[in-house]
Amino acid sequence: MNAPAKFETTLKDWETDQEVRWCPGCGDYAILKAVQRTLPQLGADPAKTVFISGIGCSSRFPYYMESYGFHTIHGRAPAVATGVKLANPELDIWLVTGDGDGLSIGGNHLMHVLRRNVNMQIMLFNNEIYGLTKGQASPTSREGTRSPSSPLGSVDHPAKPAAFALGAGARFVGRGFDVSKHLPDVLKAAHAHQGAAFIEIFQNCIVYNKDVFDDFAAPKGAEDRQLWLEDGKPMLFAGDKKGIALDRDALELKVVDVADGNWEAAGVLVHDVTKRQVAHMLVDMPFGPFPMALGVLYDDPRPTFESAVIAEREQASAGKEANLAKLLAKGQTWTVSGTAQDPV
Repeated sequence: MNAPAKFETTLKDWETDQEVRWCPGCGDYAILKAVQRTLPQLGADPAKTVFISGIGCSSRFPYYMESYGFHTIHGRAPAVATGVKLANPELDIWLVTGDGDGLSIGGNHLMHVLRRNVNMQIMLFNNEIYGLTKGQASPTSREGTRSPSSPLGSVDHPAKPAAFALGAGARFVGRGFDVSKHLPDVLKAAHAHQGAAFIEIFQNCIVYNKDVFDDFAAPKGAEDRQLWLEDGKPMLFAGDKKGIALDRDALELKVVDVADGNWEAAGVLVHDVTKRQVAHMLVDMPFGPFPMALGVLYDDPRPTFESAVIAEREQASAGKEANLAKLLAKGQTWTVSGTAQDPV
């Protein structure tokens, strides 16, 4: 666990005196409240909690959390967060980034923090647009997206953050959306994971990409298009009338109808968070013919990067004396006398 010692706080203890400056109606407000509500339930200690961000609308997050924080530079938050964790492994690190900050200029750094498995929670806010710089197409913008940088419609094939995380070697991948009541559950599962926990959060940009996720994330009427995954439970959606099964001939997932609640007869899969191959298939399900897979897609811990670094340090220093003067005097030494005016 990131925080084995429970610390009693309330939501108010995590709120700062800073004016929250996002556009009215921005999904970031809902995410902020979800995090502030979740941390007291985790028993998190503000004195041992650090929020680290890069550049973008989401990256204002540290200003609004009553804890330690860094607002770093574009795309480099994972590098700074790695340094903080190595300097003090007891700190609970939350990395906040966006689809532009994390997958464009910061894609290289994000890849390495995932493959190294540095113990932290990584929240990537995905609004499929560059919001802070006035609505240009981002790495996750859909094909055909019209924006100042793609006035005729984007021709780029969009990146899939969760697929990127799995491909980079992440051992935890979760998904949620800004106004979902289930988002705190995903955050709790990420915090319980020992290692780099990646959470993609679909976030509504009210100004430049309004309601782009309404087909599955609208406050009402979109529940039938959401597949909320729970370890050990069947993959059911649409009021348990439909489910996800495996087409063994094609080696791909398919949607099946469930009659009279008999999901076993329909061949519905039971979710196992340790199955990496199934997580890949869930991420790749095309929305429309399939529901949007949400919740914890993958969770299979392995030893963390900082634990390996600490063990290496201990091995290197074992049986050695910490004496800087002795180290400097080791080997050949010279004593220099005279002045600068003496001939060479």
